[in-house]
Amino acid sequence: MIKLFFKISVSIAAFIFAALITYGLYLIFSYSRIPDNLTLNEEGSFGKEKINAGVQLRITSANLGFGAYSQNFSFFMDGGKYSWAFSKEEVIKNITGSVDSIVDENADFMLFQEVDFDGTRSHHVDERKIIFERLKEMTGKNFNSVFAQNYDSAFLFWPPAQPHGANKSGLLSLTEYKCSDSIRRSFPIETGLSKFLDLDRCYSKTHIETDNGKHLVLYNTHMSAYTTNAETSTRQIEMLNNDMMEEYRKGNYILCGGDLNREVLEEMSKYFGFESNGLNWTKTFPSEKLDAHLKLIPPVNLQHPIPTVRDTKEPWNGKNFVTVIDGFIVSDNIQVIKADVIDNDFKYSDHNPIYMDFILK
Repeated sequence: MIKLFFKISVSIAAFIFAALITYGLYLIFSYSRIPDNLTLNEEGSFGKEKINAGVQLRITSANLGFGAYSQNFSFFMDGGKYSWAFSKEEVIKNITGSVDSIVDENADFMLFQEVDFDGTRSHHVDERKIIFERLKEMTGKNFNSVFAQNYDSAFLFWPPAQPHGANKSGLLSLTEYKCSDSIRRSFPIETGLSKFLDLDRCYSKTHIETDNGKHLVLYNTHMSAYTTNAETSTRQIEMLNNDMMEEYRKGNYILCGGDLNREVLEEMSKYFGFESNGLNWTKTFPSEKLDAHLKLIPPVNLQHPIPTVRDTKEPWNGKNFVTVIDGFIVSDNIQVIKADVIDNDFKYSDHNPIYMDFILK
């Protein structure tokens, strides 16, 4: 009897070991990065031909949190409970709610991050379609769009009770103006095991003609959060800075927005009554890495600061750690009028959207 029990135990252990080895090989051999310098196709060719310099314009940016982050959602990678959105209906509700809050801003340019189009975690909802249809319904307008994929994972069997699964996601940029060209640039990322859980970090770069013979170069970015090496984030910022300066030296306007995954002001969390929680995404954005012709624009009213992100290790209860990690970067040939946060009280995402009013000089 003891021998039989021993044989069964050994067989089970051998099976588990073989399964783990097989899965590890599956992860390794199925992993590949999306190509750098990938030409992106503009969807649509509607609306305005050129941007007018000297008039006030508005841009918004919103991390949609793949449609999962209702107020009662917590995320497993931050120590929370869930890996998937609660339901397909919840995903649709959250994406629709986020879009509605942005439509009210009447923006000329809209940037979105964490837009899923085929994901286990988001119940395989194509969130791009929801955004397009809702914008058309709410505004009666068609928008030109560019989509840069930054997530195409193998099936992740963690956490065991609710595996994160296989997911596809990216960055979506929309405008009424016609786009000349657009490319996807791959950020440097970590090379260790964390690369299997992190996004294939990137930014999109889109040229739009202006009426004075220049281009507005529109950047949509989502930088790394879950890093073990601080140099990874530094290299990403340096790459973005070099690219923007190359365009600036051509005489173009530089307009960048997105989830920077760094606090936009030193000790930003103190404005909300918190000490830094020590995580990488609460470290201060190193503005000194930007050229003197570029400037980080914090969407912050210090008399009435509104956070852009909440800690997701627990549902939103008004006491979570909060700070501001979403922002804009502009060149000195752009006059910034105002930048602030759209206060959604984290109803539809773990991020609140941001906006900025500006003029091309």
